[in-house]
Amino acid sequence: MPSFDTQNFGTVEYEGNSAVEFPQGLPGFEERRRFVALTFPDSKPLVFLQSLEDRGLCFVTLPVLSIDQHYRLEVCEEDLARLGLAPEQQPRIGKEVACLAVLTLQESGPTANLLAPIVVNIGTLKAVQAIAPESGYSHQHALLPAEALTC
Repeated sequence: MPSFDTQNFGTVEYEGNSAVEFPQGLPGFEERRRFVALTFPDSKPLVFLQSLEDRGLCFVTLPVLSIDQHYRLEVCEEDLARLGLAPEQQPRIGKEVACLAVLTLQESGPTANLLAPIVVNIGTLKAVQAIAPESGYSHQHALLPAEALTC
């Protein structure tokens, strides 16, 4: 079983066929294309997308359905092709794809990027950050109500 050294988690072992591949990289990180999704019992439902090419690069994510149970995934034809999915219909979260929102910690509280989720083909582990400008979602969806931040 392969292992790698991470900045945040020490040495981590993973199944060799479990690496998620971003054929185009991620916006701002185009050269980083291979990641492993790490979960830990004490931090569920968080998913840490740890780069296999940069020990210090790790994105903290949440499954979009844990944020919005009625989330409407919109993936453009180009991204569907990159994922190896048919262009005739949108993929189903949990059936054909996993869908993760990248989290950001700001002074105003934690936010989730629902505008451009990370979409992973469950069968092939090919992934994209699927930007859907017409979706009506925000790249800074608040995870806590404003009154929770005033305590």
